[in-house]
Amino acid sequence: MENIVLAIHLLLALSLVGIVLLQPSEGGGLGGMGGGGGGGNTATRPALSGLGKLTWALAAAFITTSLILTIMAAQTATGTSVMDRMTGAPAEDAPAGAPAEDSLLPPPAQEDGDPLVPPRAD
Repeated sequence: MENIVLAIHLLLALSLVGIVLLQPSEGGGLGGMGGGGGGGNTATRPALSGLGKLTWALAAAFITTSLILTIMAAQTATGTSVMDRMTGAPAEDAPAGAPAEDSLLPPPAQEDGDPLVPPRAD
């Protein structure tokens, strides 16, 4: 069922993009910010065309399928975090102060005062 709703959701998304691209420009896109064509009557808007009504219908259906997919995903959630399910936990037999084997931190300072040097390559 979730796959069917997801397929419908993707088709709605692609259709919405196509319909928006088919609509003619109103010409005042950047007019309020100082760019674009400055003139034009901005006090009234024309009635919605067929493409405008179809855009609103597709947007409403897209939001509806988004909510349905969210509800379906919440019902199938396990209730645990992804971090809780990770299998790469450090070994438990290591001492408390010892760094992990794959740690990216530098080794602790040596007690005899020798400077830290990188490991030999050979």
